[in-house]
Amino acid sequence: MFQYHCLNPIANVGLELFSQEYQKTDDIKEAQAVLVRSAAMHEMELPDNLYAIARAGAGVNNIPLEKCAQQGIVVFNTPGANANGVKELVFAGMLLASRDITGGINWVLENTENENISKDAEKAKNAFAGCEIARKKLGVIGLGAIGVRVANAATHLGMEVYGYDPFISVNAAWSLSRSVKHINNLEEIYRECDYITIHVPLVEDTKKMLNKEAFAQMKDGVVILNFARALLADDEDILAAIEEGKIKKYVTDFPTSVLAGKENCIVIPHLGASTEESEDNCAMMAVEEVRDYLENGNIRNSVNFPRCDMGVCSGAGRVAILHKNVKGIIGKYTAVMGENNINISDMTNKSRGDFAYSLLDIDSPVTEAAIEQLKKIDSVLKVRVIK
Repeated sequence: MFQYHCLNPIANVGLELFSQEYQKTDDIKEAQAVLVRSAAMHEMELPDNLYAIARAGAGVNNIPLEKCAQQGIVVFNTPGANANGVKELVFAGMLLASRDITGGINWVLENTENENISKDAEKAKNAFAGCEIARKKLGVIGLGAIGVRVANAATHLGMEVYGYDPFISVNAAWSLSRSVKHINNLEEIYRECDYITIHVPLVEDTKKMLNKEAFAQMKDGVVILNFARALLADDEDILAAIEEGKIKKYVTDFPTSVLAGKENCIVIPHLGASTEESEDNCAMMAVEEVRDYLENGNIRNSVNFPRCDMGVCSGAGRVAILHKNVKGIIGKYTAVMGENNINISDMTNKSRGDFAYSLLDIDSPVTEAAIEQLKKIDSVLKVRVIK
């Protein structure tokens, strides 16, 4: 029996995927798995019996990844599950920036008592006129699950699309429309594009990458959209560029005290993945990842350990070992199994940076003595018997 704990409300359509072998607990100390959306976990004490954390969403800034890795806790996210919801909001933001729809709606609200509103609207509407996005140049920075969808959809709206991602995955490359111009440097996007939307993770190299140096290379009157992470942009530099006329509109899904209420800033209260469909998709993917890991030892979409998939164990048992990525450690595992007369029928080892993961399928049930020997090997973080 496994127990799981939810730090945030998780869609029932996902939780219903847990079998009768899973029980929900209100005490994180009892849980083998945690499901989370936005709850801050950096200051939490994580119990030794916790095996997995699944973020029902893409960003994992609220989770202490290094701390989890050191404790042998695999952290999952759900890339692509909310991609369509974010994509649609990006285009809503693009249209709001292109035509003063909000200003027009507010004018109507202010004139609700005006008996001549129909006639006066014909005179007033010129103040809210804008431009069409067709035949404009869109730069998409980051061609992951969301960026590819944005780029492809924009081509169907008649935009000339430039895409930039030096680390584009094979799947993303196959999914990208041939109409998208794959650009090898950011400077060309900055120089050429009327609209720029960013879809990259927040890491040290991308923090505040949208800053005065970047804006200086852009067209006057550029529209910038940020539906990825707040700290990808320097808020003060955004306001300065707006005042100078460099930026026409800045559209962001991340409210900050610096930007809220400022002219030419369209600030949305983090609605990107806040659709019923996105929340359902994220919940279902998170539960599926947790189940596959706890039941089979397979790792899919982890952000702190390598991908590893050996399917379903067909032998007498499977041993999962989370460990540091050091030389010679596999030989120590096989030596322990040999000393205990346990034959390894199949095995795999995958690494990611400083951490690694090994799965060992065995022909006979593993003994408690063998498990204790494995746990005592230097650089081993956690050992788990799957079957």
